[in-house]
Amino acid sequence: MAIVYKGRVFSVEVEKRRYPNGREHEVAIVRHGPSVVLIPIEDDGRVVLIKQYRASVDRELWEFPAGRVDAGESAEDAARRECEEEIGRVPQQLSRLGAWYPVPGYSDEQLIFFRAGQLAAPPPDSPHKPDEDEDITTHQVTVDEARAMVRRGDIVDLKSAFALTLI
Repeated sequence: MAIVYKGRVFSVEVEKRRYPNGREHEVAIVRHGPSVVLIPIEDDGRVVLIKQYRASVDRELWEFPAGRVDAGESAEDAARRECEEEIGRVPQQLSRLGAWYPVPGYSDEQLIFFRAGQLAAPPPDSPHKPDEDEDITTHQVTVDEARAMVRRGDIVDLKSAFALTLI
């Protein structure tokens, strides 16, 4: 195995692998730790979406909040932290909905989905703030409005479109 790229968020490994049929193939795998995806739900049932710039597609996207699970951090703690960092609210209720691989053809990243409820203001001394490269706008919509955003092409982020099937 050779690491051909190592960055802040992921690395890329290239190696030969023997497949179940006995043949060997060279594979390139994007190594990325697990991430959490949050479906923040207001007390009135509206969901909280965020809009942020994504350099990979050079545009702003509507999404559900999401982020990496840091080393030594549980998925639940990462979900609480990311919720606070991205929408400025702390979930008092958190329910794990499941975990899926978004692109197993080339990456080992696993997305862990959570429903986040009873959203409260963070304590004034909280250290959790948006990342330096994030400029986030929040917007509350009904679940039906969010689904309509998917149909219209306003939400093009697959993890967010999929998240709407979980609620």
